[in-house]
Amino acid sequence: QVQLVESGGGLVQAGGSLRLSCAASGRTFSSYAMGWFRQAPGKEREFVGTINYSGQVTNYADSVKGRFTISRDNAKNTVYLQMNSLKPEDTAVYYCAARVSPRTSWVKYDYGYWGQGTQVTVSS
Repeated sequence: QVQLVESGGGLVQAGGSLRLSCAASGRTFSSYAMGWFRQAPGKEREFVGTINYSGQVTNYADSVKGRFTISRDNAKNTVYLQMNSLKPEDTAVYYCAARVSPRTSWVKYDYGYWGQGTQVTVSS
């Protein structure tokens, strides 16, 4: 069983930055790939980015590529999402998710554990 708790969301102006954190419980964190997803009101939950078990492989949605960076600290059981050059269309609830596999995936159904989400609001 893995429990995930996101933090770091908030209100920021367009062009600003935020760093989200996701703290995981359990001793198996370092063997899991992790993902970040987001869901805006009235829209489907969409892929943002993913990182493999070691942190050496990352993949991003085209909409955030070059602006967002995922990293992880396995010693702290934590994964991060650094978001720069934020845009109003980045406004959403952001979720971290754990996949019981060391390999990355952009498919939300591949993830078995989810956090409660943290709100990110970008004002224009």
